[in-house]
Amino acid sequence: MLPRPVLAQQGAPKGGNAKGGGGKGIPMAPLPDKPTAVTLPTQLEKVTGPGPFYDSAIAQWPGYDMKHYNYVADEYFVSGTSNGKPYTTRLVIRRPADNSKFSGLVIAESMHPVGAGHGFELTSVYTMSSGHIAAEILTSGNAVVGANNKERYGKLQMSGDQVNDILAQVGALVRSKQGPLAGLAVRKMILFGTSASSAVLVNYLPAHAIWRTPEMQHVYDGFLATSNGSNIPQTDVPLIQIPTQHEQENIATARQDGDEPGNQYRDYEFAGVSHLDSRNNPRFTDKDCTNPRSTIPMEAFYSVALHHLFQWVDKGVTPPRADRVLIDRNKDNDGSLMALDANGNAKGGIRTIYLDLAVAKYTARNTATPAAQATGGALGPALMCNLSVWTTPIPQAKLRTMYKSKANYVKMFDARLKELEKAGWSLPVYHDLLLADAKKVEF
Repeated sequence: MLPRPVLAQQGAPKGGNAKGGGGKGIPMAPLPDKPTAVTLPTQLEKVTGPGPFYDSAIAQWPGYDMKHYNYVADEYFVSGTSNGKPYTTRLVIRRPADNSKFSGLVIAESMHPVGAGHGFELTSVYTMSSGHIAAEILTSGNAVVGANNKERYGKLQMSGDQVNDILAQVGALVRSKQGPLAGLAVRKMILFGTSASSAVLVNYLPAHAIWRTPEMQHVYDGFLATSNGSNIPQTDVPLIQIPTQHEQENIATARQDGDEPGNQYRDYEFAGVSHLDSRNNPRFTDKDCTNPRSTIPMEAFYSVALHHLFQWVDKGVTPPRADRVLIDRNKDNDGSLMALDANGNAKGGIRTIYLDLAVAKYTARNTATPAAQATGGALGPALMCNLSVWTTPIPQAKLRTMYKSKANYVKMFDARLKELEKAGWSLPVYHDLLLADAKKVEF
């Protein structure tokens, strides 16, 4: 196999010229020359109406939603000033209804421009079972949240050059005694980003090097960037990157893991995992896509990375390193550059239970049906299907050859899950949820 080249490590750019945080080519508000305390937003307003709350986290594991875990969502409007202009943004806090259940750890995210709180959606079972709080910050304007409720959300306003300041100021407010978590002890807070919001995270890194809380602490203690194939620059806090199967063959992800101060970095490549969650995502259906969507639950594996990141920033526990997906540059197999095993799945990477004990082949990219392409719009099934892995079941006759019987397969699945949990590549909270998939396999 051809090794990936080791790319030169990049430091965070200086000044306020980071692009893309609020739109491609938009320069961010200028930064001071040295670490500086942010000015906290001037107003925090709890919102209860008029009209319905815009729910950006509709993709949760069935039966394991906020009601199951006794979580509540509080909505706030936050107003401040950035780059000489006022802004008003939306902050959603998803927290335990019983404050005593709060773990002290917060997952902050920039809401994805499509109107989704993917950071919470893609870690919800782990997040809520652990008592963590999720803080979702709107940075992409009012177009989505205000589309169906202008009366409730009409006052929201911000511009692309304010994005980094909004993330710093609102993040500092969340941690402060004047914020929505006043009375609760926040030990650590990380910033999560996936796909487009992962780009927002990367574009924030120059500001991270400068902006501090009023107590001169980092606003964010670590970063989790997923569905991102770029060469992410170094920063002075732990950062974990998860390129999915749509990005894993991109050699730009060849940055090497590091443990030293200023380069605490991990690349976690979960083989077979798609760019977009298609397991518990009601935004599109199997009928929209030409091929069956992947049943691999992204959440179970994003949560592994989140858990390791929290252990790293909160307790100083160095996370394990992982193999990268193998690249052979042979596109004659499935059109990718990845090396494939006997089942047609990617070799190398972190071997999830779904590839370790495979019952299907997982291939990127799926496509939308002609009908779905015609009716879905710019952010409809044409995009959703393209970003989803599709599934080709292994014939039952071959499964019997591979695993002998359903009972034996379930036994092997259960045993291997326990091994992966012990090694840190699966979380016990997902054990029964994943095992249920093994019990559904027909032999």
